[in-house]
Amino acid sequence: MEILVKPLVTEKMTDQSERFNRYGFVVARDASKPEIKKAVEDLYNVSVESVNTMVYGGKVKSRYTKGGIITGKTTTYKKAIVTLVDGDSIDFYSNI
Repeated sequence: MEILVKPLVTEKMTDQSERFNRYGFVVARDASKPEIKKAVEDLYNVSVESVNTMVYGGKVKSRYTKGGIITGKTTTYKKAIVTLVDGDSIDFYSNI
């Protein structure tokens, strides 16, 4: 099972990583906090202090086209905010 889907690289998460040493990840819906902690520690070789999670429900969206109204739904996903121990950091841009 793939626990970490992708890192969140947004302005808000970049600011939090600089200020509070917190990093965001989109994770699998059924992943628990200890599983997320172990996955981050194994993948990035850092020590995790705490993990906070939140589930974002999908939104119903509609658009107007020539053929009529099309309705759909965005996907539901789970987000994890990982706080690292002082002195540790993750560099998402090292592989570029």
